[in-house]
Amino acid sequence: MLVSDLPFGCYHGSRDRAMESAVDLLQAGASMVKLEGGGWTTDVVSFLVERGIPVCGHLGLTPQTVSALGGYRVQGREKAAGDRLLADARALQGAGATMLVLEMVPAALASAITAELSSCATIGIGAGNGTAGQVLVMHDMLGVNLGRMPKFVRNFMDGASGIHSAFASYVAAVKDGSFPNNELHAW
Repeated sequence: MLVSDLPFGCYHGSRDRAMESAVDLLQAGASMVKLEGGGWTTDVVSFLVERGIPVCGHLGLTPQTVSALGGYRVQGREKAAGDRLLADARALQGAGATMLVLEMVPAALASAITAELSSCATIGIGAGNGTAGQVLVMHDMLGVNLGRMPKFVRNFMDGASGIHSAFASYVAAVKDGSFPNNELHAW
């Protein structure tokens, strides 16, 4: 399954522009489109889903707007912020999103959101092991990055004979529950 990000700005002001962008991505081979943001995106999510476009939401740290969040920081640590993320997750599920990325949110909050949602699978990145699935940026998991390694990343190239072996190790670690380890890779 190929999930493709809707470009920044294409779903902020016009549902029709969001639809055009989503159609372009699906025609290019995407299986689902992903958009970042909370409750304010539900109108667009509903509009797309009603027209047959599978949608993935994205809450917590949202890379397209990281500067507005004050940088790469854990989101939802305070009760009010956590409550808002939970409410946004419910709203996105209600609008028809069938998948939800939770990025850099506390593990307990990600687990609570996952338990709350009945028809929207959660995918964690820096959100602990209580989500339905996991994702890592390929360059990070292979140790090919230009800066400090984020806390939630494990370099799967360490000890691997090659890239295919590193990917296989990642898949095995997620399936057997050894990655992510909440004490090492989560907040």
